[in-house]
Amino acid sequence: MILNKQLGVFLNFVHNRFKKYMTAFFQEGGCNITPEQFLLLDALWDMGVMSQQKIADTILKDKNSVVKLVDGLEKRGLVRRIADSEDRRQNLIEITPKAMAMKEKVTELAIKSVDLITRDISKDDLHIFINVLSKMAENMNEKVNLLKICEK
Repeated sequence: MILNKQLGVFLNFVHNRFKKYMTAFFQEGGCNITPEQFLLLDALWDMGVMSQQKIADTILKDKNSVVKLVDGLEKRGLVRRIADSEDRRQNLIEITPKAMAMKEKVTELAIKSVDLITRDISKDDLHIFINVLSKMAENMNEKVNLLKICEK
């Protein structure tokens, strides 16, 4: 029972520290975005214009969270909503030139920060960790292959 409690507490602790660390790293590098905003921008940089639902599916967030992320990025001029010509009930999200201009810098910062966080951990251990997280997600009926996501 204690192991179960430690697991939950420690996963939460690492998740929160990871977000704080990356946010600070982005800010120190001159990019005022959060890790969640980076995930959304990175998906758009990789895949181009997408619906909010497609973004949610891609970055593994619920649609309401994506709406809030898009709102924040739109206010800062990094994304814009455009009407879907095939379905007017749906908005598509596109990257702006301002966001394109920061792509290289913020991506480099993200890679550097994760490299620092994982600096003393072997690739084999990271793969084992990701496999364990994938199994935990499967056990919660999420059916998420984190290794496949991480290889993109």
